[in-house]
Amino acid sequence: MESQLVWKDEYNIGVDIIDREHQRLFRIINKLFAFSDEKNKSQWACQEGIKYFKDHAAKHFVDEEKYMASIGYEGLESHGRLHREFREKTLPLLEKELEQMEYCADSVEHFLGVCVGWLIGHTMMEDRAITGAGVSRWDELLPEDRQEAVKKIIIQLVYDLFHLESHVISDTYGGEKFGRGVYYRLVYGTDQSEEKCEVFLVFEERLLINTVGKVMGIETNKLETMLVNAARYTARQFVERVIEQMPDMEGYRLKEENLLTYEEFQSIFENEKLQVSLLVDTGKGYFAYCTVAPHLLKKGDVTPIGADNAMAEVERYLKKREESPKPKVLVVDDSITIREGIKNLLEEDYDVSVAASGTAAIRCLILDKPDLVLLDYEMPVCDGKQVLEMIRSENAFAGISVMFLTGRTDPETVRKLVSLKPDGYLAKYLKPAEIKQKIDDYFEKKKQG
Repeated sequence: MESQLVWKDEYNIGVDIIDREHQRLFRIINKLFAFSDEKNKSQWACQEGIKYFKDHAAKHFVDEEKYMASIGYEGLESHGRLHREFREKTLPLLEKELEQMEYCADSVEHFLGVCVGWLIGHTMMEDRAITGAGVSRWDELLPEDRQEAVKKIIIQLVYDLFHLESHVISDTYGGEKFGRGVYYRLVYGTDQSEEKCEVFLVFEERLLINTVGKVMGIETNKLETMLVNAARYTARQFVERVIEQMPDMEGYRLKEENLLTYEEFQSIFENEKLQVSLLVDTGKGYFAYCTVAPHLLKKGDVTPIGADNAMAEVERYLKKREESPKPKVLVVDDSITIREGIKNLLEEDYDVSVAASGTAAIRCLILDKPDLVLLDYEMPVCDGKQVLEMIRSENAFAGISVMFLTGRTDPETVRKLVSLKPDGYLAKYLKPAEIKQKIDDYFEKKKQG
């Protein structure tokens, strides 16, 4: 997992003591990144890094909560709960996994993935909410007693289905990428009401191979069509068993299901207000279970899996997942119309991922380096200029080209764009064929040197 987190002045919330400590947390994680690929150093680095991270996080959380109390911040209680969970549950369990697995590559990847995801999500969203610059996504979680009931059901189901002892690592899984995963989306509703419930299940690939694969007698070390299709039915069974134990879900049945790439999952998931969002360690791999409040359901822009196209859809998904020769393009825009329009335009010839914000773009850059970023110049919170500065300031992102997307072509805006020295810019009013041609021309020119 080669990358670095980059702190920029624009990410400050405006409170010096908090901003300095955030920067220090980022530096700690970066030291772990630096050593993660050096086998002779990774164990020592993780041991020391975790100790320092835990000690500093504890101090930082205390200072941050004192500040929130001093200004009468209404979200102090829920924010403090996030701190306690990460400090008292998530970090100790990650540390235990590292020790038990002798700091193997999977355990180090788990640790870095969870910590990076938490830092980006918590710092850029939850902490910015303190000063009104962001909105918390965790203020509609189920009450703790109901969450505990769901956790007990899930842990028992994991044992019943796979004969594995599992434990919950986090009650606030934020969509961070842990290893190589398979992402399911299931939408449930009733015939009497338009209310629906959206459920996400994320399985680490090796978990599926070690569980569903073994049960089905599929001897393989990689995902295959039959295994993914079998896992679909396992996911259905899993969710339906949970629903059976929840009185307020009586009468709900499956209305739609999707197989998602990580980028599709992130695009749908990142801005949802969650009722339940659990990250679970089975000892054979991780999985996540997440539900979205019915009234906040958003229609997904992915192809449903139907009885008549199930195997074809699974094969298409696996092909898309494994294909790598195509140049990777990341589309960053706060307009879903622009994002999906450009994605549909380019995806035949390019491996296209999308991000709805500058913060989401940062996560995409860290987890899956693109060849070209099509970057909206004007976005809230973290704009195109800030994202470009971050890309240009970090050696790990060397070679990533950036073209600005803009709806304004007045001389002043053009001068501002050109002064930032992007690899180009595209006006949003251009015809689709013109946009496609400009991107084709860019990659052809790059190929020719």
